[in-house]
Amino acid sequence: MTLVAAAVCPPPPLLVPEVGRGEQVHARAAAVDAVRRLCAARPDGIVVVGDAPAETRFGSESAGSLAGFGVDLRVPLGPPPAGPPFAGPPFAGPPFAGPPVPGPSAAVAPSLPLSLTVGAWLLASAGWSGDRAALGVPAGHSPRQAADLGERLVVQARPGQRLALLVMGDGSARRTLKAPGGFDERAAAFDAAAAAALAGPDPGALLDLDPELAAELLAAGRASWQVLAGALLAATRDDTPTEAWSSELTYDDAPYGVGYLVAVWNRGVAQGGRESG
Repeated sequence: MTLVAAAVCPPPPLLVPEVGRGEQVHARAAAVDAVRRLCAARPDGIVVVGDAPAETRFGSESAGSLAGFGVDLRVPLGPPPAGPPFAGPPFAGPPFAGPPVPGPSAAVAPSLPLSLTVGAWLLASAGWSGDRAALGVPAGHSPRQAADLGERLVVQARPGQRLALLVMGDGSARRTLKAPGGFDERAAAFDAAAAAALAGPDPGALLDLDPELAAELLAAGRASWQVLAGALLAATRDDTPTEAWSSELTYDDAPYGVGYLVAVWNRGVAQGGRESG
């Protein structure tokens, strides 16, 4: 398995126009563009990573709902691909912990948590028609647990396939007095450290993000970002140094007092967008 690209996006429900209802959500265009660039890396499949109550894998038959936000909208992760399933390779070996995902013949209750539901919407908005799967990551996972998940996505797979990750995660939710968690003077520095790591790309700095501080700042994306860090470290362990990756932070702001970050990582892409390795 070759990790070829990753995109990082925030998962607020307002990103979906039916929920935002005409509100100016500037992160939306940045997020859709980032996912289009992810698709342009021509992966064989994309795994969406985001926070969830339990460590859970989801197949392409899974779906989420935005009914809890006043919109009767069901968002499928995607139709099963016509060819051999991609869901096997990234989830080969011992299964992830958590309940099994219902198959098409099981109850039709939406199963994706919000972060993965918004990620599925982004894939559809970017026009991705290829294979996909999703991984839910508890916000309480330690950096080591999260990094191990990322490593497993890369190493427990068939050789030669091209993997891309769409990582959904918020920064702190305490940047202003009106933020969901109120104001915390530490929030801006936490988000700045995450932004610098994503702009690097610097997986070590992502793994250095303090889980206790992240919890106090309501930064639910911390564990998912550290899954990405583990995946990049696994992908560069043998013959591709981290320096061979290009990265761009395309959005960094805190509307509603919540840190939203959008970034794109590409393997071996030189200036001008050509793959160099």
